[in-house]
Amino acid sequence: MLRRSRMLETEDYAPQRAEMVEKQLRRRGIEDPSVLAAMLAVPRHEFVPQELRTKAYDDMPLPIGGGQTISQPYIVAAMTSALRLQSTDRALEIGTGCGFQAAVLSLLAEEVLTIELRPELASAASQKLTSLGYNNVHVHCGDGTLGLPEFAPFDAILVAAAAPASPEPLLAELAEGGRMIIPIGDADNQELRLIEKHAGAFSIKILEGCRFVPLVGHHAWQKPPQR
Repeated sequence: MLRRSRMLETEDYAPQRAEMVEKQLRRRGIEDPSVLAAMLAVPRHEFVPQELRTKAYDDMPLPIGGGQTISQPYIVAAMTSALRLQSTDRALEIGTGCGFQAAVLSLLAEEVLTIELRPELASAASQKLTSLGYNNVHVHCGDGTLGLPEFAPFDAILVAAAAPASPEPLLAELAEGGRMIIPIGDADNQELRLIEKHAGAFSIKILEGCRFVPLVGHHAWQKPPQR
């Protein structure tokens, strides 16, 4: 069940959202009803530049400025579904971007903390999330590869950028029974990995290939890798 949802001026885009959920998500294997409901509820067009709103529900990532993108709807849904969020979970997102993924998580978790390296994106995302009523999301600006140890542990961690390996601080901040979804690889070849923590040990499941912008930080790329 969704914890909360505020539908503002979104009815003009309701048919596009419904089509997105049916054709891009349900038909491609996304079955979790809570995830499908969250994707139907969050107004993706509010999180993209004004000139790209007509493409907001297309099956593709879109640029949001600063060399960053809003992820393809299917990838957002697939990563969210893999986390198996409960209404009492505290989630950490690495790579806030425009705030869309955080908004989706916020409808499924008790609290979402999200970190964005770029101050201008962090500020814009915070303002957007607040204006749309996602009050259980808290945006931080900083190096996401360090996580937020002062708020740890987290039941779920979603990393929305590709790293060469799983950052050790994020693994350390994962709660017992926690799940982390992260793209691992270089600029051209990446795979989504689901990492779970049980009895202090980590298991890894490879889900599918993907393509994300690089995760820049102390425990990832020091600068974006060259293609």
